[in-house]
Amino acid sequence: MSKDKLDKKFYLVREDVLPEAMKKTLEAKEMIERKKVESVWDAVQQVDLSRSAFYKYRDTVFPFHTIVKEKLITLFFHLEDRSGTLSQLLGVVASAGCNVLTIHQTIPLQGRAQVTLSLNITGMVIEINELLSNLRKLEFVENVEVLGSGA
Repeated sequence: MSKDKLDKKFYLVREDVLPEAMKKTLEAKEMIERKKVESVWDAVQQVDLSRSAFYKYRDTVFPFHTIVKEKLITLFFHLEDRSGTLSQLLGVVASAGCNVLTIHQTIPLQGRAQVTLSLNITGMVIEINELLSNLRKLEFVENVEVLGSGA
């Protein structure tokens, strides 16, 4: 795995320099969150955005006020099915000061399992980028994604 995939960084960017598709994605997400629309389709139609652009940016662009107050994060993993992998994974999470709220693991198929962790990051002692990098460096972790965050 390349270094750039291991070390994703987050930036604070002024709205006026964002591409139009990102601005519209934020607008559509807000409409969905506030239940002003019935579906993603309705939201993207109202803001004049393609669904593919919405899905491309929805998990990568967030309003600043939501990130500042967020204390929960959900991570999705593709893991090799080996004895002790979940224990090691949880050890890295715990050493970062995170509290595990939920764990969901699929039945391993063809030597692979999928795990979803919901974490309370209130007491986290490192940056989220460092936690993600540490998790991606584990030999048995094939992929880790941030599914969502919120309070």
